[in-house]
Amino acid sequence: MIHHLSGRFVELSPTHLVVECAGVGYMVHISLHTSSALAGQVEGKVLIHAVYREDAQLLFGFSEATERSLFVMLTSVSGVGAQTARMILSGLGPSELVQVISSGDVASLKAVKGIGAKTAQRILVDLQDKMGKDPAFGSALGGDFSGGAAKEFAGGDNTGRSDALGALCNLGFDRKRVETVLDQLAGEGVDTVEELVRAALKRI
Repeated sequence: MIHHLSGRFVELSPTHLVVECAGVGYMVHISLHTSSALAGQVEGKVLIHAVYREDAQLLFGFSEATERSLFVMLTSVSGVGAQTARMILSGLGPSELVQVISSGDVASLKAVKGIGAKTAQRILVDLQDKMGKDPAFGSALGGDFSGGAAKEFAGGDNTGRSDALGALCNLGFDRKRVETVLDQLAGEGVDTVEELVRAALKRI
């Protein structure tokens, strides 16, 4: 099992990272939170959780241990796969997700694309129980899990919109629908990649 990768960041987008280690490039799927945290870095360490399937071997990366722990917990919930867990952490982020879970905020979870009422309630029940038993989260409920302020991508031009469009399409959303939502958000003054993706995930 791969625990982490340390090396040069060959490519970084809102949805994936390519890390070169000893001449080998590893494709790593990441959330918007991790992408923002690593923005501007040319090398470093990323925590890994590997998902092995019959048709694929996928690596999911995280800039902090808290996000990886939440990802593992999310994927242990019935009906929540790795891609759904990544989408949840892109829409909410670790700190916000902890608050959502601790407060039993069903509405915030339902705002994430693909999460219905039953799944949201199942996530809250399962994760509240698991977090309550996990020493790492003992003081976490109500605590600060930001892991440092997230870095924003440069916005204010077409690059931010293009990156957000690519990220959302990579997550499986219809391109035309995404373009419509991004146009609406641009008119509202939302222009950084992080802001665009987070806001779009609540509207698509």
